[in-house]
Amino acid sequence: MLVGVPKEIKDHESRVGLVPSSVAELIRRGHVALIQRGAGEGAGLSDGDFRAAGGTLVDGSERIFGESELIVKVKEPLAAERELLRRGQVLFTYLHLAPDLDQTKDLIAGGATCIAYETVTSPSGGLPLLTPMSEVAGRLAPQVGANCLENSQGGRGVLLGGVPGVPPADVIILGGGVSGTHAAAIAIGMGANVTVVDRSADVLRRVSAQFGSRVRTIFSTRDALAEIVRRADLLIGAVLLPGAAAPKLITREMVKSMKPGAVIVDIAIDQGGCSETSRPTTHSHPTYVDEGVVHYCVTNMPGAVARTSTFALNNVTLPFTLMLADKGWKQALRDDVYLRCGLNVHEGRIYCGPVAEAHRLPLADMKELLS
Repeated sequence: MLVGVPKEIKDHESRVGLVPSSVAELIRRGHVALIQRGAGEGAGLSDGDFRAAGGTLVDGSERIFGESELIVKVKEPLAAERELLRRGQVLFTYLHLAPDLDQTKDLIAGGATCIAYETVTSPSGGLPLLTPMSEVAGRLAPQVGANCLENSQGGRGVLLGGVPGVPPADVIILGGGVSGTHAAAIAIGMGANVTVVDRSADVLRRVSAQFGSRVRTIFSTRDALAEIVRRADLLIGAVLLPGAAAPKLITREMVKSMKPGAVIVDIAIDQGGCSETSRPTTHSHPTYVDEGVVHYCVTNMPGAVARTSTFALNNVTLPFTLMLADKGWKQALRDDVYLRCGLNVHEGRIYCGPVAEAHRLPLADMKELLS
């Protein structure tokens, strides 16, 4: 199979869909890999590295999209890329379609087979292709939040860990899943007062067992959120409904009640954000102030540490990429029920329930497709 890897064009997105060792695996299995020149530079991977692995280097993305049977990316295709997709082609990448009607419409119109990393599942019920980026985003959140709390960034001038005689910052983390747990670990290490809020008693028990008295846990209700948000110096939104738009847990009224110069880092922004005041930002312009609160809502947070993120992502995507290349998408989906959950759009029809529900569009029958 001819596998294509374009250079990402999203703002400050330096990750790349395949690393040279992954390319070498494809070549050893008899496939051909087209790599756009410069695709890996932001992650410290040179064209020479890809050439040595057996990849074929090409200029520009037109040949990648024009010839490739399977396109492996990192981020959702932007409008210019969506115009190049075609029927009969397989796209394997993060899509986050539930909050993005324009992209959903374009992928439906284009007819390509679109498999989303974020909805591929595992035997344990997890999201194995989302997990490493959730880990990265969670670990980044206290770091960027601490920076946003500085006066020069519009924050209230609070040091996350405090100093002797001056208390540390209050960090409130909404969601005790992968991102939330990793955010808690880093915030604790930075010396903050950390509270994790979740609606699952089992999750709160796990967080309590992991961190003990270093973390306070609170069961999530509207009244509890309204109370705890008011005292946050840094609020980290780490809620997730697989494949679906993030719930708007934080109302504008709650944000108004926060301390002037407090910070919201909304990790859930890829799925629309968990605050009514959240809107997507970029690494070039990462923050804005709304209701006196600094918001950091970058939709590709892991792109800030492209090398770490690229290798972490390839570690989990490679087995599925090989499966798609070796067997073709239809047989691969027949053989692997977990990869099957990743199919979002095929030939103008939606096969992911949360995406269909989010946009009030018909849900196609997967069994009929694969029969």
